[in-house]
Amino acid sequence: MVIDFTKMEGLGNDFVMIDDMDGDLEKMGYPALAEKICHRHFGVGADGIIMATSSRVCDIGFRIFNSDGSEAEMCGNGMRCFAAFVNDRGLLRASRFSVETKAGRIIPEIIESAKHGVSQVCVDMGEPVLVPSDIPVAVAGDRAISVPVEARGQTFLFTAVSMGNPHAVIVVDHLTGEEARHFGPLIETHALFPEKVNVEFVEVVSPSEVRMQVWERGAGETLACGTGACATAVATHLLGLTHREVTVGLKGGTLAIAWDEATNHILKTGPATVVFEGRLSV
Repeated sequence: MVIDFTKMEGLGNDFVMIDDMDGDLEKMGYPALAEKICHRHFGVGADGIIMATSSRVCDIGFRIFNSDGSEAEMCGNGMRCFAAFVNDRGLLRASRFSVETKAGRIIPEIIESAKHGVSQVCVDMGEPVLVPSDIPVAVAGDRAISVPVEARGQTFLFTAVSMGNPHAVIVVDHLTGEEARHFGPLIETHALFPEKVNVEFVEVVSPSEVRMQVWERGAGETLACGTGACATAVATHLLGLTHREVTVGLKGGTLAIAWDEATNHILKTGPATVVFEGRLSV
């Protein structure tokens, strides 16, 4: 079988976008397909694959599989790319539409259509989840804020947030660039996190700006993580370190995050870029 695909990236977080509205590829098994396609040497190379599927409850469906074949509930950078892909391919005609994900209903909006392959997309990510049992994280109480976790003999304080997928946000005095790679794998699989966890290491520059590096479960260190940026904005605000609107600087670029006080929803705005299109035999 030959698959038409579009390679896209959101701040360096790269994905292979595939139209499977008819469901033919699902019969082949998405996890195995993801491992094959995402391989950096024997495949296209990506952090994950994203499938556009049909939906009975939203305008369109979204499924994402990491490079190791595991399925994630949602991905912020991936959702921006997905919105641009759906718009560019004409799968939907509206600039604002509803998307069914494993994390629930998400609403992206195309702010600026592709110019030189780059679109600007704002995604309503919904409300952050803070109750530990719902994240999930094995911590008692209503919230998991400044909870100690040990890795390589060093103790960190994390704040847990779910944006449809679990995150452990750790604020450090200064990012060296090695934190995610050095400590991320151990924290990802720590017993506190029954479904594993995405790990963000964060340096607060000012009340309106932070720097972040991330270790993503199932993908490893990536250049950016949209849900991680949202979780970081929530966690640093809960800690009294930032405002409700913050710019998150990642290795791959910057995202604008706003935690709307009236609706409690997180709005994430940033670019989605087409890298190339191709055909792949599977």
